[in-house]
Amino acid sequence: MRPLLAGRTSVRALINTLLCLGLLIAAAPVFSQSTADLLPVTEAYKLSSDASTPGVLKLHWTLAQDYYLYRGRMKFKAGPGVTLGEPQFPDGEKHHDEYLGDVEIYHHSIDATVPYTLAAGTTRLALSVQYQGCHEVDPKICYPPHTEQLDLPLPAGAGKSIDSAATSSNSSLGDALHALGGKSSATGNGPLPPEQAFRLEALASSPGHLLLRWTMPKGYYLYKDQTTLQPHDAPGLTLKPTWPAGVMHQDAKYGSVTVYFDQLELPVAVDGDLAGRQSLTLDASFQGCQDGGLCYPVMHRTLTIDLASADASPSAAAVAPEMPPAGIAGTAVQASLLSALLLALGGGLVLNLMPCVLPVLSIKAVSILESGESATSARRHALYYSAGVLCSFAALGLSILALRSAGHALGWGSQLQQPLLVGVLACVMLAVGLSMSGVVQFGASLGNTGASLASRSGPAGDFFTGVLAVVVASPCTAPFMGSALAYAFAAPMLSALLVFLMLGIGLALPFLLIGFVPALARLLPRPGRWMETLKEVLAFPMYLTAVWLVWVLAHQRGADAVGLVLVAMVLLAMALWWFERSRHGRALSKVFVALLAIAALVPLYLLAHVVPPATAATTQEGVVAYTPEKLASLRASDTPVFVDMTADWCVTCKANEHTVLDSDAFRALLKRTGAVYMKGDWTDVNPTISAFLQQYHSPGVPLYVVFPKHGGPGNQLSTVLTPSMVEQALTAAAQ
Repeated sequence: MRPLLAGRTSVRALINTLLCLGLLIAAAPVFSQSTADLLPVTEAYKLSSDASTPGVLKLHWTLAQDYYLYRGRMKFKAGPGVTLGEPQFPDGEKHHDEYLGDVEIYHHSIDATVPYTLAAGTTRLALSVQYQGCHEVDPKICYPPHTEQLDLPLPAGAGKSIDSAATSSNSSLGDALHALGGKSSATGNGPLPPEQAFRLEALASSPGHLLLRWTMPKGYYLYKDQTTLQPHDAPGLTLKPTWPAGVMHQDAKYGSVTVYFDQLELPVAVDGDLAGRQSLTLDASFQGCQDGGLCYPVMHRTLTIDLASADASPSAAAVAPEMPPAGIAGTAVQASLLSALLLALGGGLVLNLMPCVLPVLSIKAVSILESGESATSARRHALYYSAGVLCSFAALGLSILALRSAGHALGWGSQLQQPLLVGVLACVMLAVGLSMSGVVQFGASLGNTGASLASRSGPAGDFFTGVLAVVVASPCTAPFMGSALAYAFAAPMLSALLVFLMLGIGLALPFLLIGFVPALARLLPRPGRWMETLKEVLAFPMYLTAVWLVWVLAHQRGADAVGLVLVAMVLLAMALWWFERSRHGRALSKVFVALLAIAALVPLYLLAHVVPPATAATTQEGVVAYTPEKLASLRASDTPVFVDMTADWCVTCKANEHTVLDSDAFRALLKRTGAVYMKGDWTDVNPTISAFLQQYHSPGVPLYVVFPKHGGPGNQLSTVLTPSMVEQALTAAAQ
């Protein structure tokens, strides 16, 4: 490890050296001018310190006229026996620096505070303060980083400190906190003793599943990465916690970290042989801070958990973080396997009516109509189409379950977050539409390729039409399907796989019935010339689907991506057109077709490397963009919050917005209840929103959660909203 750390230190030192060199180079033209009027750094930036308040160091800079300091270039390093907390600065002025980019600077004066704790026996407050600034008028020059060493006497009684031993004595801990500038817990104003600031309890929901709960007063938070759990004197056991989404926090010591405010519920799985064990002893180590105040040393707790009294078959809600008590998707996790299978069957059936799937199903409708004179042909169509659907759902289910076992999250419909796949699907829809319009006819030689999706005969065409139906079905979350998927994402692997297969059966069931029930087949119109016209008419939904996919791509990667996919679609259309014209032509014509097809792949290759455009703030009036920090801030201020997780490719999301969330009645409801409408966009890959979805065991979007005014768990609503449902939830949250 030492060579690695030394290497990182060397790299950091090199970066700082180059940055300073760049600032000096920027000032090089003025060195020819007179610098006699420039002040020494300690006169341009006069620093004074005040350690009279125990536990808090106050710093004050007085800046000369035409001089400024960088906020981001201020650094503090503790001396022997001193532990520094997170410095507190006032907001600076926004400034664009040629070398540092967008920064904050200060003019005139700055007041900052640095909380600290002391090790036992420490009698002096020693630390170094580094800062850097510039002269902003001619001669324009930036000073190199300057460091001042502070060695300050401590006020009476400030030599005491908080340490892990102090947790064993309330009276000694109260004295230590008082010495750090806090007041006794009775006053409610100072830092609390650790056992009051971070209350930890644990229970067993089953012999193999634990639930740990930290409860913290308002203004206290717990570090995720500083928390460790170990079984006590049980070498054959391992603990696997499932962390919920936290709040990203910029920490002076640890950098960007995840923290938890108010309450943390942590499900922990116990791996190993628990046979014969009546109890389990757990060693927990963790660290936390008072927001804007001191940070506690690492705390240690030992808990003994009774396993014998645990329910042998716990519900998923017992171990899920903040699982809601209401809502279709919320209760689906607790549903039995039979009810989940019935919900999956209903969801698959409803998918046949969704606008995402209808264009693909139009292909099969024509196929079955054209084979109406042959019962054998109809059955073959139905079986191969159903096989494609079931294989796709099985593969999708196994992939998601494998990622779930490895600790990753993959949401339903998340494949449409991949711009390359969206572009490929747009090209496929265009090709199918051109085939149905009669521009090109795919023969038997292409029966085993993706282009045979539009073929009117052949097992491969039927099978891959089923595959395509599943791929484009994912953005359409039917009401029943969302509940079944929620169960599958939390159920055992075999049960979850059965749910995915039942979804496939529901999607394929209408064609299975037509293929195997002659009475239903006889209800279909008899074949005729009208069928060719119907096929050409049904090509237009394919074109509209391609347009919709390009629209989704525009939101993901911007205008450059749209231009690339349009070029690919034009080249593909040209290749298909020339393929049909040269069907019986010379070999040279076929080579030209191949070259056009390869040329169509080039824009798609470039599309995969287009970076997302810079994220702009939401322009929708009355909507707050979702961030964990903003949500935690609103909840801390006792504000009810309506969280909407959505995506541009989610048809159900758009339907809910049109009927409920974009209405004047909803805006009036927000105003009446004092609630904030917060929206998270999952159109593109977003780990923060994925973590929120995982916390609520949601298989994808839409996800709607209403957080009440005075704390408590969020109320998860159904994936299909109604005005009365939303009004009832927000009214209850505002009380």
